[in-house]
Amino acid sequence: MDKEELKINVEQALNEIRPFLEADGGNISLVEITDNTVSVQLEGACVGCSVNQMTLKNGVEATIKKYAPQVKRVIEVNGITF
Repeated sequence: MDKEELKINVEQALNEIRPFLEADGGNISLVEITDNTVSVQLEGACVGCSVNQMTLKNGVEATIKKYAPQVKRVIEVNGITF
């Protein structure tokens, strides 16, 4: 899978997750993909949410890996690593 295909797959994963985040007043955006690491930014209500780390690990990372198994990790741009 080339870089463009990887980006498309990651965006598809985020589109699958986005309605759940929007329902709670949040959102997520792709920042970059480097060395099989996906950087995302949580937005809106997700920024200060007490369960955002669980959401990133169990929801976002799992869904991204379903669409793009070569992804090794997902990080939030604030520097939190999983």
